[in-house]
Amino acid sequence: MSEANAITVDVVSDVVCPWCFIGQKRLDKAISSVSDVDVHIRWRPFQLDPTIPAQGKDRREYMLGKFGSDQRISEIHARIEPLGEAEGISFAFEAIKVAPNTLDAHRLIRWAGAAGEDVQNRLVRRLFQLNFEEGINIGDHQVLVEAAREAGMDASVVATLLPTDADVEAVQTEIATASRMGITGVPCFLLEGKYAVMGAQDVDALADAIRQVAAAKARGELERAG
Repeated sequence: MSEANAITVDVVSDVVCPWCFIGQKRLDKAISSVSDVDVHIRWRPFQLDPTIPAQGKDRREYMLGKFGSDQRISEIHARIEPLGEAEGISFAFEAIKVAPNTLDAHRLIRWAGAAGEDVQNRLVRRLFQLNFEEGINIGDHQVLVEAAREAGMDASVVATLLPTDADVEAVQTEIATASRMGITGVPCFLLEGKYAVMGAQDVDALADAIRQVAAAKARGELERAG
């Protein structure tokens, strides 16, 4: 495909956001339906709650503090679960025991991006699965190292870097940049660095946005925002 038929989609997301998992699945379907456009995905960091301590919090207590009652939590989960099922996601909310701080997960996603687009995509998908379908704490360094290995990264390098401050500031700067751009919720899909599609839109909406931006780029109408 020519470069005119290639676009980049920056996905601003958090791996503990169920709507981001749904958005990832829908984006995959949208890309499959737009076979004449070469879509490149880059995952960008966002933290739903950066105040969670590094060791995480008991998820039930955290959710009660946020939503007030078990009934309200159950209602929220009941609304999300069928939407996930429609996208092939088996949400296992009751299995999630820890609400993790996702800063280290985002550092890992950043390193995966340096290893290649496919590696980053595999890693992000695995982190979503671990958290939402297996109830595994993705704030745990051992879990992150194993996820890195599964994605094709050098696990020994990851194990060495995670306990350090490597790229902490870089990730926090990216998160701050998203906030300055007006991104207050995720997922947010940034097409060619210029056009934003907010929320877990349906497949057709994402596909249409990809087609329109690709066509505008092919006509030379886009000025890359950087």
